[in-house]
Amino acid sequence: MPCRKHLLGFTFIELMVTLAILGVFASAAYPMAKLSVQRHKEQELKQALRQIRTAIDSYKQAADEGQISRASNASGYPLTLESLVNGVENARDPEHRKIYFMSRLPRDPFANNNLSAAETWGKRSYGSPPDDPTEGEDVFDVYSKAAGTGINGIPYQAW
Repeated sequence: MPCRKHLLGFTFIELMVTLAILGVFASAAYPMAKLSVQRHKEQELKQALRQIRTAIDSYKQAADEGQISRASNASGYPLTLESLVNGVENARDPEHRKIYFMSRLPRDPFANNNLSAAETWGKRSYGSPPDDPTEGEDVFDVYSKAAGTGINGIPYQAW
């Protein structure tokens, strides 16, 4: 009867070849997984910027229509991002109920988690130039403070 000891398992060489093949597959999958995570964060960034900018525009429209009281020299844009969530008093409503423009303020997905949602965004006031956005008396626009560049080649701060 022949000896079956050597037929019961894999040889060391077979295991090493299998591990090498798995390593090649893993090294090919890692960049794709990393790209997928970046793409997902960029989609979140686009959506958050759209939500905030829409709320800022709605606030400005309400101010122009007289629903929000403002000083004669004010731009009509919100003073803070938090006012979009906390609401402002409706000047036309006899009961002075609040107008809310957002249910919650989204975070910048590329920002540090230790910051509040409002602190994750760069803010541009109405009086600042577009090529050098600075904070001021109001919030005219928001931008990401992230230092990276998107898959499309445009820096996140320019989105």
